[in-house]
Amino acid sequence: MTAAAPVSLLSTLKPESFGRVAVLFGGKSAEREVSLKSGSAVLEALQSAGVNAFGIDVGDDFLQRLVSEKIDRAFIVLHGRGGEDGTMQGLLECLEIPYTGSGVLASALAMDKLRTKQVWQSLGLPTPRHAVLASAADCISAATELGFPLIVKPAHEGSSIGMAKVTGVDELIAAWSAASTYDSQVLVEQWIQGPEFTVASLRGQVLPPIGLGTPHSFYDYDAKYLASDTQYRIPCGLDADKEQELKALTARACDAVGIAGWARTDVMQDADGKFWLLEVNTVPGMTDHSLVPMAAKAAGLDFKQLVLAILADSVQVRG
Repeated sequence: MTAAAPVSLLSTLKPESFGRVAVLFGGKSAEREVSLKSGSAVLEALQSAGVNAFGIDVGDDFLQRLVSEKIDRAFIVLHGRGGEDGTMQGLLECLEIPYTGSGVLASALAMDKLRTKQVWQSLGLPTPRHAVLASAADCISAATELGFPLIVKPAHEGSSIGMAKVTGVDELIAAWSAASTYDSQVLVEQWIQGPEFTVASLRGQVLPPIGLGTPHSFYDYDAKYLASDTQYRIPCGLDADKEQELKALTARACDAVGIAGWARTDVMQDADGKFWLLEVNTVPGMTDHSLVPMAAKAAGLDFKQLVLAILADSVQVRG
């Protein structure tokens, strides 16, 4: 994965060459509302570009629709479990329907924050120290080992759902209890104090990083999708050497997971200037508050060109 001139990101395929495209959105995950907005935006852009696209809100009749509808390829805009975790990708492969984004293995791995961190650690890539919480006793042990402040996360959720910053044992236990309502596996990480960056990749290339700023304690769900005071810095505010270091790190992080098509990696920078990998998202948001469209715009692609580029990179069989 490399940085390159934006012209190579563009799709040279004619809209009619994609055939009949099903935009898959909605679903039943905790990120359903975001997915509905993302899917609507993608569908509108594809149709305005001349692609024969239609939408499917993934529900109980989904398998029947997949079998009965004529579908030449699928554009996956399902955030979270059931769409971003390898299950949808596996189903589409069984039906021999080409789809956008990463394959089964990379999707499942990236959705699991704990195992993503374990892969990165095995390769010597920097990611915050962590522990897995399954009980109040685990919370006490993690507090002793990691210190405070800490950030609590459901291991298989996105959009910062169920996340909380904590500064004491009682808060940690309460946050673990709350997060466990979303996921049986809960992760706690060292808090990295400093600026946050997000780096999108598209068709094997790294797009311009975005620096994030929010008055919230961290870049939570409200800051991502609702707030009007979130700051997005493009250029990201790093000098040229540090920006190149950030791009190279996120490229290695994506390669380690096996990312294909498009993705977005979230990174913190500490007071010493060191970068720390948080997670990689294989189906990032595509709403009016979303980050990949901002990065694409900085690389010279409008929203319509972005969705066509993502669609053009879809293939039938993934590893």
